[in-house]
Amino acid sequence: MDASKTEGLKGFEDAIASPYQHTLNHSFTLTGMGLHTGATATVTVYPAPPHQGRYFGYQDQPDIPAHLSSVHQTQFCTTLKQADTTIATVEHLLAALAGMGIDNARIDLDGPEVPILDGSAQRWTEAILKAGYQVQSELRLRPTLHHPVLVQDADAFVMALPEPHLSFSYGIEFPEPAIGKQWYRLSPNAFLSDIAPARTFGRAKDVESLQAKGFIKGGSLDNALVCRQDEWLNPPLRFANEPVRHKLLDLIGDLSLLGYFPPAHYVAYKASHSLHIRFAKRLQQALLG
Repeated sequence: MDASKTEGLKGFEDAIASPYQHTLNHSFTLTGMGLHTGATATVTVYPAPPHQGRYFGYQDQPDIPAHLSSVHQTQFCTTLKQADTTIATVEHLLAALAGMGIDNARIDLDGPEVPILDGSAQRWTEAILKAGYQVQSELRLRPTLHHPVLVQDADAFVMALPEPHLSFSYGIEFPEPAIGKQWYRLSPNAFLSDIAPARTFGRAKDVESLQAKGFIKGGSLDNALVCRQDEWLNPPLRFANEPVRHKLLDLIGDLSLLGYFPPAHYVAYKASHSLHIRFAKRLQQALLG
């Protein structure tokens, strides 16, 4: 097959509708600062052969598959590890690749963390659109989910309900009136327009404690939304419910570590990277068992 395309895929549903695997038509490069390390890194994403999946290359170290088996830690971001090499904050780039239907890609970078850019996946998706894609000759893996899968921690949960088509719903709840309770369901063909631009967010009262623990060294009002009770310190928001949309972006990036998305309705509430990954592992067990 190997039919080259220069136009981009329209959205999440279109991206996964094809039975065939996809890769990029051309490589692309972006440079930026890591949210947690504050270190500058340059990332170049290359086309890759069928069945290679999405994987990271770091200097002369062993490649790190973007797979559940590589997950190292999930505190405030998702970090992958192979041997002694770790790559942090992979979720936004992986969400962009998965959401735009790129199954196979080599991701080379020269720093320990994927750049945060503007806090969303928008610049990644724009670069993917510009690079274009190739439809490859090999079929995608299409496992079928036959029973609901649930992972819960107190009132937080992630679950999958068997359905013939892929869909996502997410809910969050914070005491700050600026955020409050939010729910969002991803509509067909809306990943590019409705999810990719949603930026990461945080609370002003948490900033100092996170920095004291060694996190968000590269955080700023240019790459994260920050709220104080009933106001945002850096408005305007791109969407009235931008925080919950970003949480759904994180979920897609974390679930992409499965390597595929079984058709189902995925529902999450008050979840975290840790709960996303726990759920993905439970889902993997259900599909393999």
